[in-house]
Amino acid sequence: MSGVIVTGPPKADPRDVDALAGFGVATVHEAMGRTGLLPPRLRPIQQDTRVAGTAVTVLSWPGDNLMIHAAVEQCGEGDLLVVTTTSPSTDGMFGELFATALRRRGVRGLVIDAGVRDTRELRELGFPVWSAAVSAQGTVKATGGSVNVPVAIGGRIVRPGDVILADDDGVVVVPREGARRAAEAAAAREEKEAAARAAFLEGQLGLDRYGLRETLARLGVTYQRYEEPEEHAAHAVQVRDGAGA
Repeated sequence: MSGVIVTGPPKADPRDVDALAGFGVATVHEAMGRTGLLPPRLRPIQQDTRVAGTAVTVLSWPGDNLMIHAAVEQCGEGDLLVVTTTSPSTDGMFGELFATALRRRGVRGLVIDAGVRDTRELRELGFPVWSAAVSAQGTVKATGGSVNVPVAIGGRIVRPGDVILADDDGVVVVPREGARRAAEAAAAREEKEAAARAAFLEGQLGLDRYGLRETLARLGVTYQRYEEPEEHAAHAVQVRDGAGA
């Protein structure tokens, strides 16, 4: 497998990246019309962490982390490394030493559709990671791949310079050209949710706030008062009469 290392790809505006970092993955995903979500197999190794950065992408051979070494050189302040493999892999391709080098360069975290290891050390370093697996299995450095090319993860394309937002709920990719629009849409959605939250705190029901009673009626859902089935009522009488014998 040959490959290419692309240098200097376009990136989303850092101000838009930082704006998106103020919203949760679920909010941004919904605000973009329920698009951009990466597969739920990508899970955080830490909790209560949210991070956003511009993607530096890596396409590697399974069980081979040579191209992650190559990608470190292409990473800079505000980036987030995104790694996938040419076929499924759970090997521990990334660990503490990579994180140390990337932190030195201002990289904000890692999303990898493969395995990581040294998870305790990664948490102690404060280097956020979302991975498809955790495995102590080692790797080799023997096969070419690519850096800063479009990659596919779970059918979703991630391009270099796109925004990656990740938190406890998962990972979402925002196209670099649409980062500002996504941030504005997320802000509007959050404002709407704040109004709904206030209404619910006052006791309003979602059925009324969202007009869902009409939806239930349209779907033919009816209300019916509970009535004890006759056979159950007769059995209750028998039990009661027998208890006094």
